[in-house]
Amino acid sequence: MNNRKIIKGYKTLISSSFNAANSTDKFKDGIIYTLYSDEFNSLKVGFAENDKVLEKKISSEALILLDMKKGNKKDLFLLITTLNELGIKYSDNLFFKYSSPLMRHLSTLGWPIGRSFYKQRKIKKELLFA
Repeated sequence: MNNRKIIKGYKTLISSSFNAANSTDKFKDGIIYTLYSDEFNSLKVGFAENDKVLEKKISSEALILLDMKKGNKKDLFLLITTLNELGIKYSDNLFFKYSSPLMRHLSTLGWPIGRSFYKQRKIKKELLFA
């Protein structure tokens, strides 16, 4: 038989400093997006305040815009946290190595990935195994 002990305890609330300016910034609407680097076969996820900021990011780096939609910084934070818990790691500047599991997770989590790109890769893979 198992000798299990029940430990009773109380959780305590840890107080921390709360910055109101940063909390409202997380909920500020903007654009969440996914970019693809053909050179490195990687994806970059991010948040931009508006179209002009996103356009500047795309033009400054050799990246292809897969998809975008309205969102906020909190959406990006939740995505990164969830992917990290799923064991998917990222490099500097939120770059992820392209993989089918990553695309499946992004799609399941409702992140904009561009259906045609995901479908195209999936069809290509299925043809290779046929």
